[in-house]
Amino acid sequence: MRKSRFTEAQIIGMIKEQEAGLPTSELCRKHGLSPATFYKLKAKYGGMELSDAKRLKQVEDENTKLKRLLADAMLDNVVLKDLLGKP
Repeated sequence: MRKSRFTEAQIIGMIKEQEAGLPTSELCRKHGLSPATFYKLKAKYGGMELSDAKRLKQVEDENTKLKRLLADAMLDNVVLKDLLGKP
């Protein structure tokens, strides 16, 4: 997955600017992003504080690590079954 060029703090700041009354088109032009990207970020980070966003990032990283470990374990299981000759 591609890394965002904005930090969680910047994203939450943009959302708060928009909620304070700054038009979305002006906000997007100011920060150099498309309205679609802004609304996608707002859907993910809307209503969060910075600490919530950091915790979300930690949980996503941990989830990715666990998925990778599970995939490795499943691959090892398949290889062992093939070595033993069992389908």
